[in-house]
Amino acid sequence: MSGRVYPPWNYECQYQDHCPHLDGLSTRWVWAEYQEAHVRDMAKWRIYDEYDTRLGELEVRTKELEKENSELKAKLQALHRRQFKANRKKEGAPGTGKDSKGDLRGERPAEKKRGAPVGHPGWFRRKPSRVDRTVEVPAPNVCPHCQSEDLDRLAERTEHIQEDIVIQPTTVVTRYLHEQSLCKSCDQVVVKAGEGELLNAHIGPVAKSLAVYLRHGMRIPYRKVQELFHDVFGLNFVPASALGFDRKAARNGEALYEDLREKVKASAVVHADETSWRNNGLGHYAWYAGNPDLAFFHIDRHRSSEVATSILGTSFGGTLITDRYAAYNATNPHARQTCLAHLMRRAKEISAELLLMNPEMTDGKALTFCKNIAALFSKACAAGRKRVARGGDSKTGDSLANGFLRKLDKLCSKELDHKDAETLRSQLIGKERNHLFTFLRIPNVEPTNNQAEQSIRHIVIFRKIIYGNRSPDGPKTFAILQSLLLTAQRQGKHPRQFLETLFVADTTTAQEALYANSS
Repeated sequence: MSGRVYPPWNYECQYQDHCPHLDGLSTRWVWAEYQEAHVRDMAKWRIYDEYDTRLGELEVRTKELEKENSELKAKLQALHRRQFKANRKKEGAPGTGKDSKGDLRGERPAEKKRGAPVGHPGWFRRKPSRVDRTVEVPAPNVCPHCQSEDLDRLAERTEHIQEDIVIQPTTVVTRYLHEQSLCKSCDQVVVKAGEGELLNAHIGPVAKSLAVYLRHGMRIPYRKVQELFHDVFGLNFVPASALGFDRKAARNGEALYEDLREKVKASAVVHADETSWRNNGLGHYAWYAGNPDLAFFHIDRHRSSEVATSILGTSFGGTLITDRYAAYNATNPHARQTCLAHLMRRAKEISAELLLMNPEMTDGKALTFCKNIAALFSKACAAGRKRVARGGDSKTGDSLANGFLRKLDKLCSKELDHKDAETLRSQLIGKERNHLFTFLRIPNVEPTNNQAEQSIRHIVIFRKIIYGNRSPDGPKTFAILQSLLLTAQRQGKHPRQFLETLFVADTTTAQEALYANSS
């Protein structure tokens, strides 16, 4: 067997620059390229691996962006639907113009049933207790329908009672002749106010109280108040005078306002909420605290816990009903109820957004969770109403609350992939868990904060009309008058009559005029 033959160690090939076996290529160049080929191949494979990894990351990111885009589109569509709800009726329902088979009948849709909505008490005008004048109206000679003159007069009469107002464009001018006395201590001449008199004021308490009521009770701007007094009563003043009426009423009612703050602190149940407000172009917040008997407003530059404690104190001894705003934690209430309406609304909003997403991206578990949470809170509210109607004791309430807590823990036992649904789940099993069913344990506690929402709605409407205040004293004046007027209304007192008393009487008399039971 022949072995390999190797050239001598000092052999030099004469064809190394143009080898015939390599198509005339240089052997040195071919060998160098052969050695570099492996290095280049490894570099290419590294690039391939990097691109493959990057491509995988981009695919994952693309799916995340597609899901996020679908969620944002669903939220935008749900927002538009909440703002512009379609006024649609179910097919086949009365007044839709379709028969039971869904075919158009060609009839005009029936109008909405008149009267109060379902569950709301109806309103009927009371028949006047007196008749100031009687007008005899003769029978007609011509039929108003067909213009016929062939009419037979009947012996029976019909009665029509109509109420109207009497506008007297004049003012009542009263001249007060004061007897004077000389004070020996301060050497000054003094007089006392007569009945219905405001010393050094050219406009009386009735006009001032009506102007303040029109402004803060009826939400009429100052210039409109001036026009109304000029056109209806013939009383002239400038809009700045109406502003001065407000300031005078606020100064007289400041002591009552502070007393109202203490009464709210001592209440057994308090609803609290806040909304945005503006003063001289700067953002402020209008705070509310009250119940069906009292109403307290405070306007502040901040929305911090210091404002909450200034209203309710640092150790509120009653039950506080709020949304989930953390600033109220500083008041350390004896018990707290989280508004279930906010939570149910949030769960329904998330459900609506999930249903508007692409079907392949819809999270079924999150959708089921939100629907079950909304149903659970709705059942809890219904159980609370039944308990109040039956007059259940505290043991029954504790049993109901514990039962709903067990159901809540079961619904929130598993984490969710949907971000908003998982946020809601974590909130329900966090600090808010013990505040969800307080209304079942403590009597006279409502499961929602609708009382505060309805109370502060008046402020929200006012904000759209006047766009806030302009002066440093404006927020305080506004808060004092709003608090006193709404409290008087809840105490069964007419706000304008209370304002008249506030202008002419001392603080004790004004307090008696404010509360139904001033003792």
